[in-house]
Amino acid sequence: MMASLALSSLPTSTTTKKPFFSKTSSHVKPFHRFKVSCNAPANKNDKTVNNSDTPKLILPKTSHEMQNVDRRNLLLGLGGLYGAANLTTIPSAFGIPIAAPDNISDCVAATSNLRNSKDAIRGLACCPPVLSTNKPTDYVLPLNPVIRVRPAAQKATADYIAKYQQAIQAMKDLPEDHPHSWKQQGKIHCAYCNGGYNQEQSGYPNLQLQIHNSWLFFPFHRWYLYFYEKILGKLINDPTFALPYWNWDNPTGMVIPAMFEQNSKTNSLFDPLRDARHLPPSIFDVEYAGADTGATCIDQIAINLSSMYRQMVTNSTDTKRFFGGEFVAGNDPLASEFNVAGTIEAGVHTAAHRWVGNSRMANSEDMGNFYSAGYDPLFYVHHANVDRMWQIWKDIDKKAHKDPTSGDWLNASYVFYDENENLVRVYNRDCVDINRMGYDYERSAIPWIRSRPTAHAKGANVAAKSAGIVQKVEDIVFPLKLNKIVKVLVKRPATNRTKEEKEKANELLFLNGITFDAERFLKIDVFVNDVDDGVQTTAADSEFAGSFAQLPHNHGDKMFMKSGAAFGITELLEDIEAEGDESVVVTLVPRTGCDEVTIGEIKIQLVPIA
Repeated sequence: MMASLALSSLPTSTTTKKPFFSKTSSHVKPFHRFKVSCNAPANKNDKTVNNSDTPKLILPKTSHEMQNVDRRNLLLGLGGLYGAANLTTIPSAFGIPIAAPDNISDCVAATSNLRNSKDAIRGLACCPPVLSTNKPTDYVLPLNPVIRVRPAAQKATADYIAKYQQAIQAMKDLPEDHPHSWKQQGKIHCAYCNGGYNQEQSGYPNLQLQIHNSWLFFPFHRWYLYFYEKILGKLINDPTFALPYWNWDNPTGMVIPAMFEQNSKTNSLFDPLRDARHLPPSIFDVEYAGADTGATCIDQIAINLSSMYRQMVTNSTDTKRFFGGEFVAGNDPLASEFNVAGTIEAGVHTAAHRWVGNSRMANSEDMGNFYSAGYDPLFYVHHANVDRMWQIWKDIDKKAHKDPTSGDWLNASYVFYDENENLVRVYNRDCVDINRMGYDYERSAIPWIRSRPTAHAKGANVAAKSAGIVQKVEDIVFPLKLNKIVKVLVKRPATNRTKEEKEKANELLFLNGITFDAERFLKIDVFVNDVDDGVQTTAADSEFAGSFAQLPHNHGDKMFMKSGAAFGITELLEDIEAEGDESVVVTLVPRTGCDEVTIGEIKIQLVPIA
């Protein structure tokens, strides 16, 4: 059973406050949880830069209690490809963990690995400069560090913003070949995340090292931000300087922070390569699929909160679901079906990248592509909140939500230049405690914890009405092409399960063997027993099981990859009153980049709870 949470206490150790909401979210249509003025300033604090482009949302009074979140209802979700028998028991690969090369300057340029390489305006050479031929030394975290507190960007004061702009400008003023320069910091993401390195350090020189779509995603980016932050502090002689975080999981922070768009000619935080359609006061779409939905401000907030609940609660009950699939030495990131992104990576992380990146650019620069994302200051602030989600996830359920314990994860390592220009090797095992790393997050309420989706249509008997009309999964010839909307009738392993049975196993919908072109942005939405009544079903509705999404990986022209996804449906079936149905109708909606996508298997299984 999950402990009752004080919403405002996560992720910091700040004294517990009152919960944000008094009861579970209602459907998006009658959503009255926020009293919203989408054109009002974000903060009346006279030390904060006010800007009418950043909306203020006036939030309701809180209740004194929060309902317990029942552990049995926290379901496995997006990010799984394992059968019932081995979902929680797949062993780590034999051999040594993934390790970045000692010589990080020896990497492959992105020349042939970019879909529109001739239009790659940020340059195709991602390798860092050569400062020394010495091997990197193992990095040792400072003892008893002064804690740097990362502020929510929408709450930042004028003094803080000035200091932050000064630090970024100092980084941009460095010679381009300096390891701390703006360009070199941007290249780090290109090199590690665009196929620049191989697994030679681990004994597999012919296999690529890939950070994304695996359990390396969170720790790598934590270390990346750690040194980036310390470098900025050193440039302004302030060891207490901390990055802000883009608080997109809170209604007051669901717009691009105003500090990034003000005074474009003199503002070092400004990047011209952002989608002009999504500048303040536009509300971020957590489920962004490449096109704007036209949702109202209030409806979009409701959708976002329900989506965050699904990604952080319903679909993130165990380590594999949250972190993603195991990736160890000897695995091929292009061919392995275990290349599965965790819930946050495949969800809000990917959505923000595409929502901010300029869709009119050939490669959606900057944020919309791995090779160029690090050139936008907003990238680091976005990933600071992604990192915050890791900490919050652990705080939600300290007993069940654990970091990976396999030696293949703990001993995986990366190489960076630290703030003193020393080449250092860092390990996952040393980044699991943010206070030991010397930073924490300013407290911000997490209203999504109370935003469980609600049914679009209860007791609709969709499966029974679809018999003879919708094809049964056992009659489908796989692989199934997904170039159009697909509906399939899938048999369930059990009906009307008791409370005790639900405490022993979760019911999961699996999409296995998803094959796709890694060069394209991809998004598939998944629905269960969706009613075709002319009213659009959104992420605020229980029938929406979740999404499978991928940023362009740019491994080469038409480079196909395999992956998979799993979605928890126990809560979903409860909400729509379909627990007694022997089968359900699964609807797969290709949103973008799905012309050549195929699905290898669709099934529902009961997966024992460890």
